[in-house]
Amino acid sequence: MGSIRSFTPVKHFIGVLVSDPALVSPVKKRLTELYGAVDHESPVIPFDFTDYYAAEMGDAVDRVFFSFERLIEADQLADIKRQTNDLEGAFNGSVKRPVNLDPGYLENAKVVLASTKNFYHRIYLGRGIFAEVTMHFKNNTFQFFPWTYPDYQSRDYQEFFLRVRRLYRSQLKTMCIVNREESH
Repeated sequence: MGSIRSFTPVKHFIGVLVSDPALVSPVKKRLTELYGAVDHESPVIPFDFTDYYAAEMGDAVDRVFFSFERLIEADQLADIKRQTNDLEGAFNGSVKRPVNLDPGYLENAKVVLASTKNFYHRIYLGRGIFAEVTMHFKNNTFQFFPWTYPDYQSRDYQEFFLRVRRLYRSQLKTMCIVNREESH
């Protein structure tokens, strides 16, 4: 029988879709109030991979990613998704849904996204939230699944996640050093 043990904390990030680039700054401010300091931010990336959000967000949608300095426990993802869903409603704009927030986490081997939608490749976390492994890390890069969204396969997104993975690994190394020092 396997023994239950604690797991390594994970790197929290949020993908932000906005109908107006001027919303990025106030969204970032609200997210840092909730989750602490941002340690990496992607450039604003035009979201032109699909027209899925056009009816709610308009034709010109942009994406930006934020990763947070403070590591989290993976089981916090469902609560974070519920918080970000609530936060979306706090932003008003000229369209039905000016902000869409997509939380997830990264660990050494994978990137996980939260969703309110069930599908065959998603696992129920509880309280109406599901999770999916969107990418996995192999051969020094992220690899995709048949369900990996096309935008997550883009070069811009890959650069963000590779940078965040390097930050995360550095944080884990620091934690190991700190943990060794505390035990002496």
